[in-house]
Amino acid sequence: MDPVSLRLQAEPLILQALREDITSEDVTTASVIGPEAVGRVQLIAKQDGVICGLDVFARTFELLDATTTTELSVSEGDDVREGQVLGSVHAHVRALLSGERVALNYLQRMSGIATTTRSMAALFAGTRTRLVDTRKTCPNMRVFEKEAVRVGGGGNHRYNLSDGVLLKDNHIDAAGGVREAIEAARRHAPFVRKVEVEVETLDMVREAVDAGADIIMLDNMDHELMREAMGIIAGRAEVEVSGNVDAEKAATLVDLGVDYVSSGALTHSAPILDLSLKHLTVEGR
Repeated sequence: MDPVSLRLQAEPLILQALREDITSEDVTTASVIGPEAVGRVQLIAKQDGVICGLDVFARTFELLDATTTTELSVSEGDDVREGQVLGSVHAHVRALLSGERVALNYLQRMSGIATTTRSMAALFAGTRTRLVDTRKTCPNMRVFEKEAVRVGGGGNHRYNLSDGVLLKDNHIDAAGGVREAIEAARRHAPFVRKVEVEVETLDMVREAVDAGADIIMLDNMDHELMREAMGIIAGRAEVEVSGNVDAEKAATLVDLGVDYVSSGALTHSAPILDLSLKHLTVEGR
């Protein structure tokens, strides 16, 4: 994550997470260690995967202790192996103990998404198709989860509702039809915004093409229907496939030659990557 995004977008959310975990004091830590004690703890991988979120991990401790230094033997997006020592954090012991859970929550979650994304993105290696995410993210976690998709080799769909026009079924119903929805979007949205429309039938595909949609999303269509849709579109719009796309389904989409495959599973169903902070040492002991 670039430094500007980290400070402007991520840092307030990290502080919020720390406040959630420490409402007045970390009573356990304050009971066992004095405020002046300084120490070091190691970051260790407990399973194979892709490491992601190292800047967020380090910043969590820095917000608790400005003297924190984090030394890492890996870089963002590296493959890591079970048992590998990834680095260490040096800070006041109270900061190490109080920040441990929040720092690991971010790092494990982001690493899990990056690991899942890399595995799925590899299915489309050498093709024109780009694997992208969706807005199916945990509240207040979008900046972290979409960054993890990017690090894992996927692409980011629109970040939020202000980022682009995506006409889905209820928008189409509200407007009175595919053509009406596209024409209304053209009148209202800034000219720099592409107009994407979700379709479920071949008739909707034809209407979207005729109305000049920039991107047509084939939603929950079977394979043969998608192949027919590609023939109708014939390069007149970019094509996205969506709808319950997990690794198993993604593998069946490779031959279609679409521009994008979007998957909510990258963020809402990725398991965490198991990581741990171990071997805490206190200086002077």
